Amino acid sequence: MPEITPTPDIVAGLRADLLEAGYTSSAVRDTWGALADEAVGHGLRGPALAALAVATEPVATLARALFLGSPAAVASVDAALPRTGSAGLVALGLAEVTAGEVVPLALVRPQEYTGGEWWIASDLDEAAVGGALPTGHVLGVGGASLTLAGLQLPTPVGRVLDLGSGCGIQALRSASDTVVVTDISERALAFTRLNALLNDRRGIETRLGSLFDPVAGEEFDRVVSNPPFVITPRVAGVPAYEYRDAGLAGDELVRAFVTGVGAVLAPGGVAQLLGNWEYRGGEDGLDRVRAWVDASPVPLDAWIVEREQLDPLAYAELWVRDGGTAPGTPGYATLVEAWLADFAARGVTAIGFGYLLLRRAASGTPTLRRFERIVQPLGDGSLGTHLAEALAAHDRLTVLDDDALAAATFVVAGDVTEARHHLPGAEAPSVIELRQGGGLSRTIEVDPALAALVGASDGDLSVGALVGAIAQLLDVDATALAADVLPRVQELVFTGFLRFT
Repeated sequence: MPEITPTPDIVAGLRADLLEAGYTSSAVRDTWGALADEAVGHGLRGPALAALAVATEPVATLARALFLGSPAAVASVDAALPRTGSAGLVALGLAEVTAGEVVPLALVRPQEYTGGEWWIASDLDEAAVGGALPTGHVLGVGGASLTLAGLQLPTPVGRVLDLGSGCGIQALRSASDTVVVTDISERALAFTRLNALLNDRRGIETRLGSLFDPVAGEEFDRVVSNPPFVITPRVAGVPAYEYRDAGLAGDELVRAFVTGVGAVLAPGGVAQLLGNWEYRGGEDGLDRVRAWVDASPVPLDAWIVEREQLDPLAYAELWVRDGGTAPGTPGYATLVEAWLADFAARGVTAIGFGYLLLRRAASGTPTLRRFERIVQPLGDGSLGTHLAEALAAHDRLTVLDDDALAAATFVVAGDVTEARHHLPGAEAPSVIELRQGGGLSRTIEVDPALAALVGASDGDLSVGALVGAIAQLLDVDATALAADVLPRVQELVFTGFLRFT
């Protein structure tokens, strides 16, 4: 693979050319049509290339060469990129010219995000390569990177560390003007520098190195990482892809991150990452993560959400296919069996995947410990705002005793609905559920007393006043009802069903 050389003047010209050509996600979709767009999402380029063969506008040329990674005539590329031209793409390391054609060596794709759009440069994908990826492959925008970008807290902060930056997506998304990015791949860092220039994102500094070595002795207000957490057998013949494999055994990378991140977090600083963890010999995977948090030399708040579990076979097949080796092709069975043997050697029965949010306790004493499984589908909105609001609510609740909580007033969040389920012919509901339309899309079963409190929470009456009225209505002891309801009110506030007035 040729070296990526993000020369500022050439990248500035490319940026201007892409703007002038209107090279956006929506323009590309309109150019090749809905069916071709869906096919591209499935790794099939044929319908899109067929549609582009009869289109002559600059967007079509750019979609062919920079989005799909397919050769295009030099004259067409020079016309579509008048400032950059084919020579500029060659100088940047993004293409080569052969027999009158520009042959792409990397991709530059428009990528929509909440509030705008980026251009993201990365290596050619499987469809463009036509087979297994090289081990030094730098991944573009994928599901995991978009998930983590959506999880990032939107609250502005001082210094941010993007550990294992890849092509720089998290650095672009971070709510800071000062970002240090690290990676073990110099090629990945070069793509990060290119994407920062291409999107006019300033204040990003790149450093080569593993884990926290490049920033030892420094502190950051936010650490974000989509690390190479994929569990890969450490045996000959199994490719070690830099973008997903840190070269460590099992789930050691995530353990090392969790136990080490506190040293680079400023007091109150937050770390967010995605990760895998193993279930071994009857040990719960979330308990395994809990032990890592407890082992941190720096006290950490922790909120861990497991989103899915895979058995060893499903996990092995997922990542063998991800590397470009398809079922039925030579080597597929050998690779899958290597994964299964590796898991069997450690007694692994399942692999969990999820979101980790860690915070260096500002007071020195952790107050947040949540290890939960949330497997239901989530809404399309960004979770970052929800997470920030939950942390703020937790901090506010932490300093309230029962009397102060009883004196507080709340309102029901706008995305909350109530569902009541009745047995046929029954007047009273057998089940009452509160459902959350946003956030983590939780459904919570409540009893009539808590349902009544939530329904009456309009900011006028305090929790204590509502409890007293409900106790009178239900003819129960108000003190006992308060003792039962107040902890559940705290949970509803943290999870976003109720909000402080």
